Amino acid sequence: MRNHVLLFFAILLSFCASAQLTVRQSSYIFVDGAGFTDAAGVAPLFVTDEVNIVEPGSRIYLRNEAQIIQGTGTTGNSGEGELSVYQEGNTNQWAYNYWCSPIGNNSNTNGNEAARVNLIDESTGLTSSVDAAFITAYNGTSSPLTISSRWLYTFVVSDEYSEWVSIDETSNIPTGLGFTMKGMGTSLVAGASSQRYDFRGKPNSGTITNNIASEQFTFMGNPYPSALDAADFLWDPQNVNLDEVNPVVPSTTGALYYWEQAPNSNSHYIEDYVGGYASYTCTQPDGSDNIVESFVAAPYQFHLSDGSVAGTPPAGSGSHVARRYIPIGQGFMVEGAVGIPSTSLVYVKNSHRNFYKETSTNSEFFRTTSDNNDDNTVDSQYDENGYFLVPSEYKRFRILTSFNDLYSRELLANFHSSATEGFDYGLEAKMPESNASDINWIQDNENYVIQAHNFELELRIPLVLTLENQQLLRFGVFDVQNFDVSQPIFLHDIDENIYVDLRTQNYSINLPSGIYDSRFEITFQSETLSTTEITDEDFDVFQNTKDSVLTILNPNGLDIQSVSVFDISGKSVISATHVGNQSNYHYSTKSLSDGVYVASIHTENNQVISKKVIIKN
Repeated sequence: MRNHVLLFFAILLSFCASAQLTVRQSSYIFVDGAGFTDAAGVAPLFVTDEVNIVEPGSRIYLRNEAQIIQGTGTTGNSGEGELSVYQEGNTNQWAYNYWCSPIGNNSNTNGNEAARVNLIDESTGLTSSVDAAFITAYNGTSSPLTISSRWLYTFVVSDEYSEWVSIDETSNIPTGLGFTMKGMGTSLVAGASSQRYDFRGKPNSGTITNNIASEQFTFMGNPYPSALDAADFLWDPQNVNLDEVNPVVPSTTGALYYWEQAPNSNSHYIEDYVGGYASYTCTQPDGSDNIVESFVAAPYQFHLSDGSVAGTPPAGSGSHVARRYIPIGQGFMVEGAVGIPSTSLVYVKNSHRNFYKETSTNSEFFRTTSDNNDDNTVDSQYDENGYFLVPSEYKRFRILTSFNDLYSRELLANFHSSATEGFDYGLEAKMPESNASDINWIQDNENYVIQAHNFELELRIPLVLTLENQQLLRFGVFDVQNFDVSQPIFLHDIDENIYVDLRTQNYSINLPSGIYDSRFEITFQSETLSTTEITDEDFDVFQNTKDSVLTILNPNGLDIQSVSVFDISGKSVISATHVGNQSNYHYSTKSLSDGVYVASIHTENNQVISKKVIIKN
């Protein structure tokens, strides 16, 4: 019965011009989102003007993903009462979440007020809660909820520098800016793997602005007790066009960066952190509200060539995917565009708000677990692996490079007729940070993780590789969309003059430390000496255990340029060049330890065959 009453109440509010919601005299409104879908025009609680929760004992409770959507009111919310809204975060006491509070301090003044971490409560019942406690020790606890203030930080951006700033639970956090907080170690809810937080205070509303500086990052997020539409935010005219004099310079680079840490993080020391930033951007909504999303995962796990997470260390359940609708409380980074004025602002508005549930397909909160995402329906915009399906006029693929089988960097290539040789807002994303060993696209001396081109067969797309030490590299391609099945995607090793079609095979190579900025490129047509296709069946590789000899059989007499054998760490243990076209070759394995090795055979027509072999002496 409660759901039916609230549904009727929400409809009344949504059709009343200049409606204002007032709650007073210790009354409360309980909104159960379970009875509402994400259908267009639906909102469990829609207020066209302001919300006034007058006395301290007055409350609005948002439960089961209920949200408040507000219209064009200009005076701002007020009152000393509280809105209560839940969000879940990491339980891992070593892992950060990036937050942005949907509420602020609740006083009788109109308008948004600064947030504080001590406005977070521990939920003790459907509508009851107790204040969280705070300590300065390294690790907090789940119950009673005790938060370590040691890991509370905001991020300051200015014209001259950017830096993390330590705060405590009473520090004022400007509306719309983010803060970090680590998990509490165990779960509050039995059987669950995330920590529930109860944000209580005055709900934020209206236009919120924060400073942004050229080529510097601002730590912000979704500041509302509702989902935030990333497309509406990124493509708002005030964020894309600074002014009429300079109408083509956006305030940001058009990308959102989400911090994600590995589920098995187990250290507070910065040098031990296993994590990184995932990147998201999208094209402008058209009249039908269609967009094209581009996302690459954080580079902290080792992925197989099909994009799935490998079972080898660091093991994990898989990376999160940023989608169009940003959940309540989610923090993220944005970067100021090159050359923007020092007075530039980034805008978040009520018009960017939508009722969209986090458990639905197109929304996800970035934490190490996602146990609350119980709606596993795959939207028609995504394939069975969760990758966005681009329209027919687009092409795309992803390059995956693994480093010593420890972690992988994913790069996305978009292709569309609108793409230019310069920066394309909404189709490209700069690299937010780099690892000691990493790979990236390059454009105008800037590193990119998402790049766009107007597709042509003659394209040559450079890759820049940086290696801290000698290691094994593996290259693969996946999520290939709208390319003809016969169209190769070559990784061209320029130094070796090898073209490897990554659509048919991966490429492995062991390289010493250094910067490789002119060795690798992606091409779509090769200059090979022969068009004869060589397959795994053309060679047989095995160990003669009796004689401790590795044998390679070449029954077709193919010309072999080189043979290399690597151990699991990527170290080269056998290397032979100018091998020839004999029917068989033998290499001693007496000095090798027992284990799994990879034999890589490079032919004279620039093809590579890699085979695993078990050595047992």
